[in-house]
Amino acid sequence: MTEMVYGTAPIRAGEPVLPRWWRTVDKWSISCILLLFGVGMLLGLAASPPLAEKNGFDAFHYVERQAVFGVAALVAMLVVSTMPPDLVRRAGVVGFAAAFVALALLPILGTDFGKGAVRWYSLGFASVQPSEFLKPAFVVLAAWLMAAGQEVNGPPGRTISLAVALVVVAFLAMQPDFGQAALVLFAWGVMYFVAGASLVLLVGLAGAVVFAGVVAYQNSEHFARRIDGFLSPEIDPRTQLGYAVNAIQEGGIFGVGVGEGQVKWSLPDAHTDFIIAVAAEEYGLILVLAIIALYLTVVLRALYRLTRERDGFIRLAGTGLACSFGVQALINMGVAVKLLPAKGMTLPFVSYGGSSIIASGIALGALLALTRTRPQGEIGDLLRRGGRA
Repeated sequence: MTEMVYGTAPIRAGEPVLPRWWRTVDKWSISCILLLFGVGMLLGLAASPPLAEKNGFDAFHYVERQAVFGVAALVAMLVVSTMPPDLVRRAGVVGFAAAFVALALLPILGTDFGKGAVRWYSLGFASVQPSEFLKPAFVVLAAWLMAAGQEVNGPPGRTISLAVALVVVAFLAMQPDFGQAALVLFAWGVMYFVAGASLVLLVGLAGAVVFAGVVAYQNSEHFARRIDGFLSPEIDPRTQLGYAVNAIQEGGIFGVGVGEGQVKWSLPDAHTDFIIAVAAEEYGLILVLAIIALYLTVVLRALYRLTRERDGFIRLAGTGLACSFGVQALINMGVAVKLLPAKGMTLPFVSYGGSSIIASGIALGALLALTRTRPQGEIGDLLRRGGRA
């Protein structure tokens, strides 16, 4: 009866998993993700050889590692994208528990690699950053709690999800990792807004975040140094930000030419946090706009497909994953042009980094799984029929 009222998407009895996946997944988004990975490899070829030479490795050491990480991320993305929503939810909850335990143990077992923030586990041959995997898992967990809270006699899901978010943010702030903490709060706020939060409450939460920022500024030298650098009208040309801004200015519209850029010889993080500066210097504004267009396409197509979804969990989790993906890219590029304070955040699927790219693959796989076409009615059907069951 429900199918007669709401309508269904086409389904073929006995259809194998892979053909059904290919027929229902968003192919435009997959294409954009593959292009982003290709751009990342191209920029890695330009940005990483100087650092590899400095560290005594082969010229393409970091490129080869990025290729291995990227293939693992794409495989993870494709596997996760074949999962049904209920399996995505269960995997997200279990993944959150594992990532949170790993995050909590960082002060005891973690390392800072000389960067002043204990964010990683050293495995000898590689390192793992738990916060990267925590982000998508938290989004799924929070979406499940909020969706459960919308049910009749459901638990106080919004309140519980807020408590979880604050605990996660507290652990991230202790590293310190204020960038990831801000991203977690942003994802929670977006989902809370979609779930129907009042504007007064959101304004109050924004005020609380500002107050927390003031406290952090007064008590954290790491945080204060970055804010002071951002607010300063002058840019020290000897800092990473100074090198990045100069490279972007030198690149202009068409760039200085492939392999002709100089910033990669000065920036220690040219292949990670500031890789957009390498893109802007060697390929110019044209490539930067193309990269922005790829991120926008993934985010906007996901949000468009989610507007037709009736399931509360899918709408919330998909929105949180899509917006987190887009905002992380926005933050990374905003830092490079001094529109935002430095946060040490990678450019998803483009920057070098094992934890970052594999976690991004898992997150995008979940997003693709949640935005697949399924044999169910859409929210528009319900609205047009006046909510009749």
